[in-house]
Amino acid sequence: MWEKVLVHSTLFLFVISNSPNRTHFSLFPQHRFLGNGLVTATDHEQWYKQRRIMDPAFSSLYLRGLMGTFNDRAENLMDELTKLADSKKEAKMLQLVNRVTLDVITKLAFGMDLDLHKNHESPFPRAIETCLKGMVPYVRDMFFQLNPKNRPFIKVVREACQLLRTTGEAWISKRRTAIQNGEDVPKDILTQIIKSAGQVEEMTKEDEDLMLDNFVTFFIAGQETTANQLAFCIMELARNPDVMGKAQKEVDAVLGMKQEISYDDLGELTYLSQVLKETLRMYATAPGTSRDLPEDMTISGVHVPAGVMCMFDSYVCGRMDKFFKDPLTFDPDRFHTDAPKPYYCYYPFALGPRSCLGQKFAQMEAKVVMAKLLQRFEFSLVPGQSFDILDTGTLRPKSGVVCNIAHRNPNM
Repeated sequence: MWEKVLVHSTLFLFVISNSPNRTHFSLFPQHRFLGNGLVTATDHEQWYKQRRIMDPAFSSLYLRGLMGTFNDRAENLMDELTKLADSKKEAKMLQLVNRVTLDVITKLAFGMDLDLHKNHESPFPRAIETCLKGMVPYVRDMFFQLNPKNRPFIKVVREACQLLRTTGEAWISKRRTAIQNGEDVPKDILTQIIKSAGQVEEMTKEDEDLMLDNFVTFFIAGQETTANQLAFCIMELARNPDVMGKAQKEVDAVLGMKQEISYDDLGELTYLSQVLKETLRMYATAPGTSRDLPEDMTISGVHVPAGVMCMFDSYVCGRMDKFFKDPLTFDPDRFHTDAPKPYYCYYPFALGPRSCLGQKFAQMEAKVVMAKLLQRFEFSLVPGQSFDILDTGTLRPKSGVVCNIAHRNPNM
């Protein structure tokens, strides 16, 4: 299975980096998707300018102030799980954590409340999933769009992409109006996106497109990968009761019964951090990345000419026994503070200047959700489901991680 993922993720990265349409990365020709956003921008100066403007929205000081929202949205998930536990109904964990992470990113990045714990009919979760699915066949089959049988699928994907970009136009317009009227606006991702495009009064069509590119980038990247990590983490904890028990003991010791998790509490949950890191080692939800060489280089005595694209597959590296002993064994102690550090073979958030800007945001969010889950519930996998991985540009558990949920008594 993982060999297949390697081939697929490599193809996906190749097309992003070398497609003639790469500067306006599309799901299908003439339909702009991620464009020149932070993930796909190939012009270094343009990327660097965007990155510097976005930095304040991810500073440690700013992130500390987000703990209230992390707690609040995680509590919504706990309320849903309580109902499922009381009624003894199965919990589709991937679906549930998708709602939480989407609620978090829309609130903290764009100042909007989707309330997906109440509004299960929202079109956004399906639109994100559809857009990601739409990338895969296009990048793997250059003739996909020409097959008449694929037209209904192409239509659905384009409509999903259009929904995200139209939503972006509306939310950006509302925030720009507030800025122009001198209103107090949060220094969140949406405000920084608008700043990255230049002066409000002097914006060109290219500036407008860039704002939408980054809106869609953060809308998807800020939700999808964290949700998948959480689902994989729940799956592995359910498969490894000893690890789950150790994580629960730590949560009980640090949090007790309190519901409001503080920023300082997160620093005390060291074993849970190891669990989350090990999850990303085995299931790098963004399975790889690539880098174009702008000039000739010599690496370990090997001459690499300019123009060559280097591939880095974090999923495969994380499962190689060259780097990790018994790589298919889920062992959080690999990331104990005293354990050897896995330099340059563990990079779920990429490495270097273009590493993931939202890394700390994602880690905080995942830890709050998992801490609350471990604090209050016992969970076990419903028998009969597979542990296969679905590759849709990002990696997700194919089964959806269906669990039986029960309230736990930490004093037992």
